[in-house]
Amino acid sequence: MPNFLPPTGPQRTLSLAQLSNSVGDGAYYVTSALYFTHVVGLAPARIGLGLTVAWAVGSVVGVPLGRLADRRGPRGTAVLLALATGAAVASFLVVRDFAPFLAAACLYATAQSGLAAARQALLAGLVTQEERTGALAHLQSTLNAGLAVGAALGGLALSAGTTAAFLAVFAVDAASFLICALVLLRLPSVAAVPGDRGAKLSVLRDRPYAVITLLNTVLLLRMPLLSLGLPLWITERTEAPEWVVSALFVLNTGAVMLFQVRTARSVNGISTAARALRRSGGLMLLTCAVFALSAADSPWIAVTALAAGSVLLVAAEMLHSAGSWQLSFDLAPTGRTGEYQGFFGTGVTVARTLGPLLLTALLVGWGTAGWLLLGVTVLAASYALGPAARWAAGTRQEPAPAPVVAQGV
Repeated sequence: MPNFLPPTGPQRTLSLAQLSNSVGDGAYYVTSALYFTHVVGLAPARIGLGLTVAWAVGSVVGVPLGRLADRRGPRGTAVLLALATGAAVASFLVVRDFAPFLAAACLYATAQSGLAAARQALLAGLVTQEERTGALAHLQSTLNAGLAVGAALGGLALSAGTTAAFLAVFAVDAASFLICALVLLRLPSVAAVPGDRGAKLSVLRDRPYAVITLLNTVLLLRMPLLSLGLPLWITERTEAPEWVVSALFVLNTGAVMLFQVRTARSVNGISTAARALRRSGGLMLLTCAVFALSAADSPWIAVTALAAGSVLLVAAEMLHSAGSWQLSFDLAPTGRTGEYQGFFGTGVTVARTLGPLLLTALLVGWGTAGWLLLGVTVLAASYALGPAARWAAGTRQEPAPAPVVAQGV
């Protein structure tokens, strides 16, 4: 418990808000791919297309919504976006065709992108810079505790395999965002930052920061890998039982919950962040090679390879999280947290945009060759982030802020 429980006050309230919706999200992540195929009745290719379009929309609106949080106040913005996310999840309960699925997915991606940026701005306004490193690491651990519980609930739905069980999962996730909004209202209000009319969306002209965001997007392909790529790979190309999807998600979130704080302590500046990212890329290449072995005919070999690959994946994920968040905060100007985090968050939305199509084609279509190509690409991007970060640091006219590690989505 002390590894991920933050101190009382705004930090704990923020943690409770994330915990409330992460339980629902954990159940959603392990069941969504099968829900959209078995209940909604969509083909995997149409699911990938719909999510690609949705996250493309989300990537466009992330920066304006982040700026809105800076200029209008992050607490109110976060509350409204949490409610919008809950409404989007609730709408999935009634969609049974591609067009309404696409509309619901676009609302979901838009609200999630803005909510992530608003939460970062809210945290920056409530927690001192000296406390932020520990606060964000604890928030990440608490978030994953909720995801682990939710993934276990999702496993029950997968085991039942009924329409009612899948619908219950989505109802719980929708309710969790309503609870999140109510908890956020308990936080103190954070003053809006006056805008400079002559410098709207200056992050769009920050080329070094844009390169870092782009390279980080490649590493973020691990996100749709866990929520969509692996579930489809397991059901389409391996002999492993479907409940393994839930088990691997619980393994991932449980490990992050226990070890993210410890991993974050090793990252305290740009150089250590770059080293963590290189190590993450190497582990991802090994992860992909091990996952490819799970295509064996034996269920036992498949389960063993999937478990081993998941251990490597979570180690790569924690190193990547610590390194990328460090860079994103160190290189963002004071007073523009929402705007810059909204832009950096487009990496998440672009990864979710391209990820479903890329991973469906690479993993389900190409098999082993696809896994290896994915691993090599991630490795190359991880090694390029170090020089890009040094370039960005060299363009800054003010000293970099104290080391910071931020939480994930």
